[in-house]
Order: sequence, then structure tokens, then C-alpha cells
Amino acid sequence: MTVDLVRSSASDSDVLFAARVSTQGEQTLESAQGGEEASGRDRGLVNFLMRDRHGSPFEHNSMTFYVQAPIFVFREFMRHRIASYNEESGRYRELRPVFYVPARERNLVQVGRPGAYEFLPGDDEQFALVDEATRAASVQAFEAYQRMLDAGVAREVARIVLPLNIYSSMYVTMNARALMNFLSLRTKVEGTHFPSFPQREIEMCAEQMEAQWRELMPLTHASFNANGRVAP
Repeated sequence: MTVDLVRSSASDSDVLFAARVSTQGEQTLESAQGGEEASGRDRGLVNFLMRDRHGSPFEHNSMTFYVQAPIFVFREFMRHRIASYNEESGRYRELRPVFYVPARERNLVQVGRPGAYEFLPGDDEQFALVDEATRAASVQAFEAYQRMLDAGVAREVARIVLPLNIYSSMYVTMNARALMNFLSLRTKVEGTHFPSFPQREIEMCAEQMEAQWRELMPLTHASFNANGRVAP
């Protein structure tokens, strides 16, 4: 999974002027226009907003990520309707033969009940089966796709034989409040108020997005963690 931050307008100071307009009105304009940096003394206000779930000040920023991942990961992304998406189209371009095959460290065995699953490592026989079957199915599917294209079949028809593990790419744009919601559901971190059990592949994307966001908004990120990773 590859995630690149391609554009951003996001800082802790964005949270501050948005929050302070409630009590200071036009007096916040200079700091908003001037890009005044947040400092350690602003930590208390950020934490108050996060703790008491005053969420709207965290929306006045933007981050655009370029994500490369298998299509099944994108289907999970798009369950989050608080972001904007533009994805590579199999109707308009011939898709590349790039497929996801789980690495040996990917846990394979699911135990537990819905909503509280645990995933355990597979044995060598299970891993060999997953690896062999995934590769064989991917090759067979792409060969069928190529045969149809070579016969003049439209790309939008030929693509129907391709499996969910083929890679795609997309831009996804969201603000910090939306990202915190995404992270609260798509990462598994000890000590969260509401534990989540994400599929590992989307968690790999979420971890990269969080690392890049942390650099942009360190006070907000620290407060998010301190308050149980609950989106305000």
C-alpha cells in the first residue's frame, strides 16, 4: 500500500482561528490571513475542543492523498462518505497487471465473533495455498482480460473478469475531522475508547495517512490520542 500526501492546507492554527471566531469575531481575521503558527500555549484550547467534541473547528483545513492499493481496499475507503474521491477508471484506460498477494507476515486465520475478531498467523501450508491460488487466479483473470481486449471488446466489459486484488489508484481529499473519524475506525490502537477491528490492508493505508497528518498538525494529533482517538 502506498500513500503520498500531494497537497495540504492544514495546521493547528487553522483550528484556533476557527474556534476563536465564536468569541472574537473579526479580531481573528489577521491571524487567519497571516498564517499565525500555533504554540504550546494553544494546546489547552485544542484539547478542550477535542475532549468536549466541538468538532467544526477541525474542518477548516484540507489534505489530498494519492493512494495506490487493491480495489477491495478502495471499496472500504468509500464507506467513508466524508471525503472526496477520484479513482483510476477501468473504462477509460487499460489496467496494469499489478495484483496484491499477501506477504508471509499477513495473519490468515480469523477467530472470534463479529465485531471482535482476532486474526492469527497461518501455518506454512495455509500461506502456500493463499500465495499459489492468488497468483494463479490473478494470471488467469488477466489473460482473459487481455484476450477480450485483443478481440476488440470494450474495456468496460473486459474488466469484469478482473479480481478485487488488482491495484488501482485514487486521490482522496478530507479535512482533519474526517480523517480522525477514518483513523478511529481503520486503525487498531491500544487504549482507544472504542476499539476497532480493521482489515489489515486498509489499516496499512491509514497508518501512512496518520504519519503524514501528524507532521502537519502535531497538537491536534496529540490531543486525538490523549482523548481516546475519538473523532470530535
